[in-house]
Parts: sequence; structure tokens; C-alpha cells
Amino acid sequence: MTMIHKFSLMDTNIVVDVNSGAVHVVDDISFDILDFYKDYTVDEIKDKLADKYSADEIEEALREIESLRSEGLLYSEDPYKDYIPSMNRKSVVKALCLHISHDCNLRCKYCFASTGDFGGQRTMMSSEVGKKAIDFLISESENRRNLEVDFFGGEPMMNFEVVKEIIEYARHKEKEHNKNFRFTLTTNGLLLNDDNIKYINENMHNIVLSIDGRKEVNDRMRKRIDGSGCYKDILPKFKHVAESRNQDNYYVRGTFTRENMDFSNDVIHLADEGFKQISVEPVVAAKDSGYDLREEDLPQLFDEYEKLAYEYVKRSKEGEWFNFFHFMIDLSQGPCIIKRLSGCGSGHEYLAITPEGDIYPCHQFVGNEKFKMGNVKEGVLNRDIQSYFKNSNVYTKKECDSCWAKFYCSGGCAANSFNFHNDINKTYKVGCELEKKRVECALWIKAQDI
Repeated sequence: MTMIHKFSLMDTNIVVDVNSGAVHVVDDISFDILDFYKDYTVDEIKDKLADKYSADEIEEALREIESLRSEGLLYSEDPYKDYIPSMNRKSVVKALCLHISHDCNLRCKYCFASTGDFGGQRTMMSSEVGKKAIDFLISESENRRNLEVDFFGGEPMMNFEVVKEIIEYARHKEKEHNKNFRFTLTTNGLLLNDDNIKYINENMHNIVLSIDGRKEVNDRMRKRIDGSGCYKDILPKFKHVAESRNQDNYYVRGTFTRENMDFSNDVIHLADEGFKQISVEPVVAAKDSGYDLREEDLPQLFDEYEKLAYEYVKRSKEGEWFNFFHFMIDLSQGPCIIKRLSGCGSGHEYLAITPEGDIYPCHQFVGNEKFKMGNVKEGVLNRDIQSYFKNSNVYTKKECDSCWAKFYCSGGCAANSFNFHNDINKTYKVGCELEKKRVECALWIKAQDI
């Protein structure tokens, strides 16, 4: 099925050829012609646009469009369905999310993890379980050399000595098995100090620093157990981390909810505070929780992404560049075909491990016994659940198959789909619409040649 997507953003006309990935900046006449190109004759197109353009202008534009089509850069055929059989190869686990702590020293209102305990008891992972998880990853990764381990919570800094034991064990094992581990830590920052920052910088490939933006926004949602905010304590620590890592290999990561739909101001605030690596993402909350984003909110949220895109370009041209995670897009290569079709790999390439060693498809499925896949102590993985996730892709999702952005988002988040529809092969509409807007903004940014 051939498919294009055309949109105009801030006086720039952009046309995306969905299957080839080609992106074109076009003039007004070509933009208008494409409304009729597939379904009308040349004479009919001339007649429909006679009040705006001359016959000669229309013919010239049509020749340019036809040239792009003949080169496979417009209305190209879908080249990816032929790759579906190759996706049936055996899954190789590449990454683990270690829930090093099912406890937290904050009580964030929107927390999907029930303020850290994931709906169960407040517990800590032992070094024994962590080491078993490393052994499990080595075994399930087969010949894959580069492996990822994310230390997650709750708040993983509450169990930092075990984090260090696991890293030491993994470094020992990687030599024995010809592996290369890359570690990431996600933290709310309250327990950061000079000593553990030094250790993190020496041993963690990446660090995610949780902050929601402006003080009033952050402290309204991200509260300590006693109800006080955390902004004034974490901001200087996060600045220190960012500078100590030369403004690279970290993110300040925030969440926006229905209570701060002007989230572009939070991104700009973080940029003004000197952060160069920023990710502020939409909340996924239960319907009518008060924090959940709704379809009627979309026009305002679209405006916010456009404001942010404009400011992103303006600052880049003025030498004040910052990186916004959702505007990162690679038009020259991009992800491999398998990633374009199936996304993050949750449930088959990427798994989450609880403090007790239980295995789940990702951190957002933890606690749902239906998706418990085994335990690292036994080293046995439920292959049926693994196959269920592996076989989910943009062609198994009806809404994705006809969506122009499917090869950018790769079908979206399986956990969001399940949480809203009880089926990972359905889509979360608000999330889809926001993703499409972000892609449009990212393409517009590319068109500004910054």
C-alpha cells in the first residue's frame, strides 16, 4: 500500500513518503496538487486549481512529482512486509531493567509504580538476585556482545551498595564471556553526593535525573514522604552531574500531566538552568485520575510542541542549543528494519527483574501476574509470553497499518496499549496523536537546516 503524509507547519510545506522514508519540502503548488494527484487526471487537476495556478505551472509541478515517484521517493510500495518472516528468528535478550529497589523516598502523585512498591511490599533487591540476573542475561544473550543493564526503582540509590556489587560482578563476568555491559541509573537525586556521583561517572554509561521542570510544577507532583517538595535540593545536584559529565550521556527527565499542559515552559526552564539533554514526556495515567491527558486536550498540547519546536530552532541558531529527546530523528539511517516494525523489544529483547528475581516484559508490567515470565533464580523464561511480544508489530495492529507515522513510533508502547485496551496489539489514541505531532515537529526542525 502506497502512502504519503503532507502537512504544513509554520509556513513550511512537508511531504513524507511513508514507505521509503523520504521527506520533501515542497512549494505551495506541489502541496496543493498532491490532494488530487492519485485520483484525478491532469486536466481535472488543472481545472480544480485554475483559480490559483496557470496550466503551465501545474504541468511543471506535475513533472517534478512524477520524477520523484519514478525514483521511488513518492508513493513508493511497502518494502517491509517481506521482512516479517525474518522476525520469527529466536529472540535474544539484550537488556534488563533491574528493579534494585521497590521503595522510594518520594511519593510522586502520578507514579505508575504506586509510589515505588509496584502494588506490593517495599523491598530491596539482594546482591544474590542481582548476580543471578546478570547470569541470566549472559545466558539469554547468546552471541550478542553489547548488553544493557538499567538500575531502576523505586529509588535505586536507596540500595546503592548492591548496585555496586552487581556492577563489580558483571565486570568480572564480561571478560569471561566476551560481553560488554553498559549501565544506566535512574534517580530522583535526593541521595546523590560527591562520592556516589564520582562512582556513577566512572561506571554508568548514562544517568537519568528525574525532575518535572519549574519549581511549582515539580513540587506539586514530586513530594517527599512528609509532603514537602524536592526541587531546591535536587536542582544543584543535577547541575553538578550534568557538568561533571560534560553535558553528555545523561538526561533530565520530567513528566507533564493535565496540571501543567503548558509543559513547553518546563522544557525551556530546564534549558535556561543550563541542561543540554532534556526529556519531558506525557503522563500515562488512569482515566479520570485527574492527571490523565484526554482527547480534548490535544489541540493545546499540539500548540505546546510547536512552541517548543520554534524555540528549539531559535536557540540552536543563536548558539544556545539543547537536545530534546522527542525531537531526535535520523533521516539518513534511522533504526534497523526490525526496530521500525516492532519497537523497543519489551517482552523479548528487553525484560524487567523485580527484587525477588521475577521476570516481566518491562517495568510497566511489573506486578501483573498474567505477565510474569519466570524467575532468574531458576533461569527459565516463559517462551509463550516472549513470542506474544515478539510477534507484535505495526502489521498486527490495525490502527498502525494505516498510520503514516508507524515506522517512526514502531507501534507505540505495549504497556500503554494493554493498560488502556487489555491488548498489546491495540493502540492508545492520545499517545498516538502526540507521537505524530512530535514527529511532525521533528521533521520541521530538520527542514530548518540547523
